[in-house]
Amino acid sequence: MKSVIENDEVCTTQRAAEILGVSVSSVQQLVESGAIEAWKTRGGHRRIPMAAVLAYKGQPGREQATILVVEDNPMQRILYQKHLGAWNLPAQLVFCENGYQALLEVARRQPDIVVTDIVMEGIDGYELLNTIVNDPQLRPMHIAVVSALGESDLVARGGLPPGVVFFGKPVNYDELRGYLRAGCANFLRAAR
Repeated sequence: MKSVIENDEVCTTQRAAEILGVSVSSVQQLVESGAIEAWKTRGGHRRIPMAAVLAYKGQPGREQATILVVEDNPMQRILYQKHLGAWNLPAQLVFCENGYQALLEVARRQPDIVVTDIVMEGIDGYELLNTIVNDPQLRPMHIAVVSALGESDLVARGGLPPGVVFFGKPVNYDELRGYLRAGCANFLRAAR
């Protein structure tokens, strides 16, 4: 692994994601929102000054909530990216495609809001929820489950932990937007 020392170097979106410990799509959104300075090459690739990446990484206080979306269906992830990206939430969006990746993200950054599916291969949403809720070292976070499972199916599987909000599929994006806006507002109030 190359050591980063020089501030006049530039890096790719992939390298910035590795340094910050986030997904490539999160770096792209940070660039598009202006949170990290960058430019595009003629071929459309982002080039990010290393100094901008390191400055963002070293910010003592955050001005945005972090929303972690866990969804194994690629088409549903695209819909989430489209909708959530258009809402101009004061938040950094991080997307994971399975429970394992989500647990790594939770350990890295302890997101403020988690939106997760329940039925996933490997580590499912229940295991993810129980790990988050039962870990006393994690700070509290808003958690919403978005699932096609019915209420009776959820109850048969043990129900949802207290405080976890349920949204059925197909997703009612107006309700989800309200929930996420409220979660971001809570974050901003607490950050002051």
